[in-house]
Amino acid sequence: MIDKIQLPLYPEVSTDITALRQLLLELFCKLAYQEGDFVLSSGQRSSYYINGKQVTLHPQGALAVGRLLLSMLPGDTQAVAGLTLGADPIVSAVTIVSAYENQPIPGLIIRKEPKGHGTRAYIEGPPLPAGAKVVVVEDVVTTGQSALRAVERLKHAGYIVEEIIALVDRQQGGDELYQQQGLKFETLFTIQDIQQQYKKSEA
Repeated sequence: MIDKIQLPLYPEVSTDITALRQLLLELFCKLAYQEGDFVLSSGQRSSYYINGKQVTLHPQGALAVGRLLLSMLPGDTQAVAGLTLGADPIVSAVTIVSAYENQPIPGLIIRKEPKGHGTRAYIEGPPLPAGAKVVVVEDVVTTGQSALRAVERLKHAGYIVEEIIALVDRQQGGDELYQQQGLKFETLFTIQDIQQQYKKSEA
């Protein structure tokens, strides 16, 4: 029999939005946030790094993400989508929680390159009607380019995208970029939120 992997677990995940947000913030500080000398995917150097997948692939983190983001979606949302790989667990979490909440919302994953065989599609997921309203999700936004690539692919496929929701905004130009494109941008946390909580936990 295979031994279970021991993960840092927390009390049962609440349905209260305020409690969920605090739990997620603590998970980001304990599992995802590091200080040091890093080179980001954008090529920029940074004194800190946030690996969002440490949280979105954690069982309680995924559940908290799904519940929080589902509560933030506009009422007319017909799907959530994101660019692989960072958005994959977020999309899955939202779709699963939506099914349990009896308001099922399908998910779409956008490839960085077209599929190498078959349909050569950029977008994976159930087909949606033309003009379907899709919200793009992202784990960590720096310059904003990754989520914008997802938006462009979805629009090219005939979907309507008016909003991006991220877990963390590093506040390095993403918000401004989305405003220029006429997109609404919401985020659960700013980098200041995480750094303040991190200092408290280290004290």
